[in-house]
Amino acid sequence: MANSARRDSPELPDFSLLKRLARDQLIYLLEQQHEVDKLYKVEYKPVVSTSDQLCFLIRPRIQTFYACEAVLEEQGMFGDVTTDEWAFYLLPLDDDIISLELPEFFRDNFLAGDQRWMRTAGSALHLLHSLYGPFSKVYGIGRYSKMAYESWREQVEQGEQRARQAEIGNVFLIDRDVDFVTPLCSQVVYEGLVDDIFRIKCGCVEFSPDVTASDKSVKVMLNSQDKVFNEIRNEHFSNVFGFLSQKARNLQTAYDKRRGMDIKQMKTFVSEELKGLKQEHRLLSLHIGASESIMKKKTKQDFQELLKTEHSLLEGFEIRECISYIEEHISRQVSMIESLRLLCLLSITENGELSFVTSNYGVDHLLTFSNLRQLGLLVEQQPGETLTVMESRVGKLVNDKTAGKLTDAFSSLAKKSNFRALSRKLNLVPKSDEEYDLRVPRDMAYIFSGAYVPLSCKLIEQVLERDGWTGLEEVTRLLNGNEFAVTAKNDAQRIILVMFLGGCTFSEISALRFLGREKGKHGPNGCSVSH
Repeated sequence: MANSARRDSPELPDFSLLKRLARDQLIYLLEQQHEVDKLYKVEYKPVVSTSDQLCFLIRPRIQTFYACEAVLEEQGMFGDVTTDEWAFYLLPLDDDIISLELPEFFRDNFLAGDQRWMRTAGSALHLLHSLYGPFSKVYGIGRYSKMAYESWREQVEQGEQRARQAEIGNVFLIDRDVDFVTPLCSQVVYEGLVDDIFRIKCGCVEFSPDVTASDKSVKVMLNSQDKVFNEIRNEHFSNVFGFLSQKARNLQTAYDKRRGMDIKQMKTFVSEELKGLKQEHRLLSLHIGASESIMKKKTKQDFQELLKTEHSLLEGFEIRECISYIEEHISRQVSMIESLRLLCLLSITENGELSFVTSNYGVDHLLTFSNLRQLGLLVEQQPGETLTVMESRVGKLVNDKTAGKLTDAFSSLAKKSNFRALSRKLNLVPKSDEEYDLRVPRDMAYIFSGAYVPLSCKLIEQVLERDGWTGLEEVTRLLNGNEFAVTAKNDAQRIILVMFLGGCTFSEISALRFLGREKGKHGPNGCSVSH
């Protein structure tokens, strides 16, 4: 992003190369370029086409592949079909964001223990290394980060080395389970809220009719090419309406310039300015509509109470009141997802010290709780401690009178959470003795209204400042280790690549963009690769 870095910052690598490379590979596989009749989305309905050849693009899933083979054999067509691999690793979502777009990465690795995507992650790093030159330094923390690094190194050693100018300096790899707290917190930056409400997929969002003020939905690409979005994407939501109002006034002023123009001036205005103004007007209307929709859903008293509870849990204050709020939230069936987030946040921040028995949950959600338990997001109450009974009615009950208790459903494989100790050592919760001005944020905590600096981003900041893990030994011990730092022999660039193994939030991207501006780096401390 041009406005995310100081003037002395280097240019970002040209990630459009990734798109061109993927396109050229597909054209090579098809052995044609201009003879594609039509593109279809695979659905439960016939494909009507005049072509005698059909090409299906299928995700590399084992169950999908064997299902396709079985169907082709049943239909007697197996011998008429050829298969190829389209090695498409990275999708540029914006100037400073590239993604593997693997939504199943987290479940497969962290829950199922399936490490098949490690080679893919290593290949993505290898592709960047091949296109944009050698990395200066590589830092990482987490089991899967280390595996991805080793996979990449193996591919580098096996491949042909070419002398290239280094365009990316430092690389930071971080496992998602290093910081579960941050994604459990409600997002309050504009892009994060848009994702929460409308869901951003592959950099694209579909705004519903209540946003578009029409009878149909509209798909919009959300990236730096959208000038209105680009200026508010990283802003705390409390600042967004003020900006949009000023933008609307400026736009009206630009339109009003037409008054009093002569023919020549009007011609110039129409040919050079009017089209851009109309495009900006359309985008402004959409983002005003989206903001109004967010306001209806997220700025009511319920949301403010939710944020207050989250902040109290992060600070470790008024825990009993927090538990009472969670109990009420569950009993009112406000939102199952929010209830689960709050339960997990309570469990991690308090390390299960104020545990609870979950009762009256229907068997429908038994697997959900088992999975959360396996991930360490819900910590089991230790024997002999006082239990706080939470009578709850989330989801479908077995019946209204006698619902089976699920106390015994949780395994004893809880991961110990050291969040409170980490928070103290890294100063994750800023002191609240002075008012935080969200219009002029002073640190990354602004993405959570000044209440919390995301652990993942704080780690990245500390390691980059220290040029390694020296002085952070106690922190890495609390995070179960697996940290590493490797230095290469080439000139360091100021662009930094941050790779999240298991996905990241838009709040974290906004925080890293802030860090990049503060440190004079480009983009979100370079660019962010998420899975």
